[in-house]
Amino acid sequence: MSGMHHPGRRSVLAAGTACAASLGASWLLSGCSGATAAPVLPAAAQRGAPDRGGTLRIARPPASDAETLDPASSLSAYEYLGALYNRLVRIGADGEVAPDLAESWEPDGAARTWTFRLRKGVTFHDGRAFTSADAAYTLRHILDKATASPQAGVLAPLVDPRRLRTPDAHTLVVPLKSPNAEFPSLLTHYNCYVVPEGSGKSIGRTGIGTGPFRLESFAPAGPGRVTAYKDHWAGRPVLDAIAFYSVADMSARSNALLAGQVDLLSQTNLDFATARVVAASDLATIARVKNAQWYVLPMLTTDKPFTDVRVRRAMKLAYDPEHIVKAALQGAGRPGWDNPVPPDDPAHISAHPEHDPEQARYLLRKAGHEDLAVDLYTSAYDPLFTPMALAYQESAKRAGVRIRVKTASADSYYTQIWMKQPLMATYWYTGRPVDQLFNQVFRSGSSYNETAWSDEGFDALLDRARAETDDARRRDLYGEAQTWVIDKGGAMTPMFADRLVGISRKVRGYAEHGFEFDYLGIGLKGA
Repeated sequence: MSGMHHPGRRSVLAAGTACAASLGASWLLSGCSGATAAPVLPAAAQRGAPDRGGTLRIARPPASDAETLDPASSLSAYEYLGALYNRLVRIGADGEVAPDLAESWEPDGAARTWTFRLRKGVTFHDGRAFTSADAAYTLRHILDKATASPQAGVLAPLVDPRRLRTPDAHTLVVPLKSPNAEFPSLLTHYNCYVVPEGSGKSIGRTGIGTGPFRLESFAPAGPGRVTAYKDHWAGRPVLDAIAFYSVADMSARSNALLAGQVDLLSQTNLDFATARVVAASDLATIARVKNAQWYVLPMLTTDKPFTDVRVRRAMKLAYDPEHIVKAALQGAGRPGWDNPVPPDDPAHISAHPEHDPEQARYLLRKAGHEDLAVDLYTSAYDPLFTPMALAYQESAKRAGVRIRVKTASADSYYTQIWMKQPLMATYWYTGRPVDQLFNQVFRSGSSYNETAWSDEGFDALLDRARAETDDARRRDLYGEAQTWVIDKGGAMTPMFADRLVGISRKVRGYAEHGFEFDYLGIGLKGA
């Protein structure tokens, strides 16, 4: 397979024409797709062991011309990162923090200083040995204002880069500004991949890391290729190489998959009609990533009527999340019940208020908004925004809430609508540690606090949770934080959606968690 023709962007874009004139025109394709009836969507990718070798071809959405291989950057080429780099720690399949370049870690008694013991015998792709100096430099690089890393906002309140210590080549000591018993979890973010010491100005081009693949070529917003790194510390990957192609839109990416010209659609959540076409084909199928996306209807708490907590509670009680999952997700997900912590997260609590339209009416009367009518903004930016908005509109009618669904331009949605209109639809990828989720999205003053909700009591609760070194008690505190968000916050969380990933029937070993799949184990049958 490694010697086969590698299609350029133009031929990939043309692939769909060979298979169908318009994928979105019908629910089923015939001929080269092999579809004969609308199937039930698969629950997982093809099972079984892959053959060693071959090239996995990934189609990804187009990116900025300023795209970079610097993992700390807001413009990092996401699909390459897990192939090229490792982090100190990662999220395991069970949702807990797991070793990566750090074999172990422990706090002092107050959780104010963390010590990481690093792996020996790890090398970068250029042959240099990985040491604690590289780990310390990575944190300093993230925290450097010139890097403008999104993760700096999470780490800067905790870490003073001048106080990092490296007592030996395989020990990193991180003193914190304030106690944080969850600190290692904050290093699982994809901005935290480890780069070589002093590489800040070149890493965006070289991609030199310790990961299972090394860079062969990379063009910002264009094609690229990585090849197996035989000296990877965890062993050689199954694949020989991964080829990346930037393909303009979802239909073109899907058609390329159906024509057998690519093997995996990255960062592409297929709509249900397209997913059924793919699942019915001879060459491709669907892999579900459970609870991968967390959908939100944020109420801007600085704008009336959402300044009143009674209105916010009424909006939550007014709708039935079970109805929204059925109508918008066709069952491919789970109800959120206004709790942003995913159902499969170890910190998740299941308790929640029940759908109660009569109580919603009562609260609206008390707040002076008995005939509440509000605009709910949506767009084609994500295929589930409008179905979710319409399902909420239908469900909330029972409480006397009149929702006017407004469709905005997808191109300007996150510059003109998000955090500007009082009520709109949005989503986040799951996989954030619970500490980061609450502090980044719900803490007063955070730049990602999309409801502008501010509650000193909630902030103090988060501080107590961070400082609590007893695991059971800390989990209880994060449970209290979930209850606080449900009862008082401005975010409605109707649902967690499975991401529907288009994938070749040849692919084996695909399982995604913690923002990425297993680059070591993924492979192809018949490679």
